Formats: sequence, structure tokens, C-alpha cells
Amino acid sequence: MQDETGHKVETIIGHSQKLQDDLQKLGLKIKHHEDNLKFLKTQTNNLEESILDLQVSLARYYSSSTTEAESQNLNHAQTEQSTIEQILQQEKTAAAVLCQLKARHGTQSSNSPLTKDVLGIVATLGKVHDDNLSRLFSEYLGLENMLAIVCKTYEGVKALEMYDRDGMIDKSAGLHGLGPSIGRPVEGRFRVICLEDLRPYVGKFVAGDPQKTIALLKPRLPNGECPPGFIGFAVNMINVDTMNLYCLTTSGHGLRETLFYHLFSRLQVYRTRDDMRLAAPCISDGAISLDGGMMKSPGVFFLGSRKDIDVRFPVNSGHSYLHVDIVKTEEQIKQMTWEKERIDEDMKREEDLLSNAKGSFDYKKQEFMKFLGRSSSYVTQN
Repeated sequence: MQDETGHKVETIIGHSQKLQDDLQKLGLKIKHHEDNLKFLKTQTNNLEESILDLQVSLARYYSSSTTEAESQNLNHAQTEQSTIEQILQQEKTAAAVLCQLKARHGTQSSNSPLTKDVLGIVATLGKVHDDNLSRLFSEYLGLENMLAIVCKTYEGVKALEMYDRDGMIDKSAGLHGLGPSIGRPVEGRFRVICLEDLRPYVGKFVAGDPQKTIALLKPRLPNGECPPGFIGFAVNMINVDTMNLYCLTTSGHGLRETLFYHLFSRLQVYRTRDDMRLAAPCISDGAISLDGGMMKSPGVFFLGSRKDIDVRFPVNSGHSYLHVDIVKTEEQIKQMTWEKERIDEDMKREEDLLSNAKGSFDYKKQEFMKFLGRSSSYVTQN
């Protein structure tokens, strides 16, 4: 009887020690996550300070711009405005509703749950160097693509349109609810592009190019020579705002290698139709020519007169007037902002892990207290 009692006591002591060890491990895990959160918080605070300093420097750069630069900037803004006006003329489209919302509420619209994840309309996210390219690229993409809404994540896509229990569109929510309130009801289907779900270009970029040009291999004829009249790839002929070149997706991809690579792929641009026709053996994803020729895919040609699309890309008014320091500073701000977003995601994960660890600790503590109560009663009786 004494041996059995002794064995039982040893078992109680052993299990008690195990529970204490488990509690100690969980306590160390809690401290580990708390330390990680403290470190990440310090990092994000430092980045916020650095971003603020750079923004102040950027303001100084802009304020010291020359009169000519200001004039060019004015012309540039008028060009962008004409594109917005073209979109607003598409009265019952989702793109027009978003542009109207931005026109009425300005920067405040970016804080709305409906639009905070919306980057913009395709037509407003790129610029070209001349009116001919604007017409050609817009015609190639078509009105539906030019008016497509671009969201960073799928959460933004879901916010634009909601459904009832029967799967029907909820006309009181999303863009369908917003449209009538500003006199622009949305009719028909509209295209939405989710950046994080696109398959991005994963190759190399041209070193040292501030526009982050994609390093695509030039087409080669069977004899190994580049086709005469080849000008370049459409995806690289779109001028992207510096702030949208870097790190828009969680995987760190910018607009050129996501949105515009998705829209244009390896579309080639040639000087004339004859040049494009001679280059047919090395055209894989279509081609266009400056004199209006269009080939959607090998062997598929579009003939007839050009058709101007009602919405076109803005045209750059000459060369960029921004000083190299401005470009560099904008890139730094964008990269730091992206880094801060990654740290914020890490903090969220650490907070979840800390919450789980605390929950496990509380559960184990309750188990330990119950065990102490039961074992204490047994020891007292024996």
C-alpha cells in the first residue's frame, strides 16, 4: 500500500513538473513575441521619421523648380485632366463614378472603405510620348480595358460589388450604391484588375533605368538579325509615375511588370505595316505599327480605318522636368513605404502569435491549477 501511494505521489510530482515546464516555455514564447513586436515597432517608427524627412526634402526640391518646369507641369496636368474628362463622358460606367468621386472629394476619397484599395483607372496610370502612340495603344487595348479599375488586392475588388443571399447584386452597396447618390448609376458589366492576382514579369530589368524598363530580348529573324523598323515593346513605351514603379504588391512588383505586362505582354511596335509584315516570323504576342497596322497574334490582322477610342492615355509634355534628386527621393520614399508595409504585416503576424501564446498559457495555467487542486486533495487524504 505504501509503495502504491509512493508511486502515485511520484506521478503527481512528475506531472506537476511537466506542467510547470510547459508554462515556463509558453512564458518564454510570450516574451519572445513581445520582444519581436518591440523591435518591429522601433523599426517602423524609424521609417516613419525617415519618410517624413524625405517628404520635407521633396517639398524643398519642388519649391525650387524653375519657371519652365512649372509651365511644363501645368501642361502635363491639363493633359491628364483631358483624360479624366474623357472618362467622365462615359456616364454610366464604374470608371466615371470613381472619377466623379475623386473630383468631388479629392484625397479624402482614398480613405473611403470603398476606394482605399483602388489604385486608379488604366487610362490614368500610364502616359506616352506622343499622340499617335496614345491613339494606337488605346485602340489596341479597347475601351473596356482603358476603363478598367485597378485594385491592389482582392479585398478591394470585393468592396466594389456586394451580393445578397441569393447571389444577386446588392444595389445599395459598393459602386452600385454610390453611383445613384452622385447621379451616375452603374450599368452593365465593368472590368476590374487585381494586381496581386496577376502573373508578373519575373525577368531582369534594364540596369540604371529610372523607369524600370523590362529587359526583354529583341526579336530576331531566322538569320539572327533584328527586324528592320522595330522600335520597341509597348510595355516599355508606357511612362509610369515614379511612385507607381516600385512595390505595389505584397511581393514587391510595380505597375510595369504587373498591369502593363498583363495588358501588352510582348506586343512589338514597328515603324510601318511593311516592317511589321516582314517581322511576322518573330512576332509571338502581336504587333502594331506607327502607320496604323495591327496584328493581334501571328496570322491575325486587323484591317480597315483606325477607330479612335473615346478614352486615351495622357501624353507627356516634353521630357520630365524633375531633377534627378527628386526622382531618387521619390524612389526612396516609395521603397521605405513598401518596407514599412512589410513590417506592419510582420507586426500583425507577431500580434497573432502573441495572442495565441497567451491563450495557450492561460489554458495551461488553468489545467495546472485544477491539477494542483486534485493532487492536493489526494495527498491530504493519504
